[in-house]
Amino acid sequence: MKSVKTNKLEERIKNKSDVNVIDVREDDEVAQGKITGAKHIPLGEISDRINEIDKNKHYYMVCRSGGRSSKACEILMNQGFDVTNVDGGMLAWTEKVEK
Repeated sequence: MKSVKTNKLEERIKNKSDVNVIDVREDDEVAQGKITGAKHIPLGEISDRINEIDKNKHYYMVCRSGGRSSKACEILMNQGFDVTNVDGGMLAWTEKVEK
C-alpha cells in the first residue's frame, strides 16, 4: 500500500490544484475540521458510496491517525482504485483546516 507523510501531502496541495483527498472519519470528527477541499465519506459508507469516487483519479485517504484510512485504501484498491494512505492522519496535520 502506498503511503505519504502529512508534510508531503501538504506540499502537494500547495503546489497542485488537482489533489483529491477523502476523509473517512465520522461526522463528529470532521465537524472539528478537515483538510480544505477534502470529500467526506465515513469508512462505514465507502462501499455504499463507491460510485462517488472516480476510478480515473488518484485519492489520498485520511482519518484521525492512519488506521481507518488504511482500511479504506484496502477496500478501494480491491476495487481497482489508485489510492494512497496518509500516514499519521489528522493528528499529524499542521496546515489550516476547513469547518
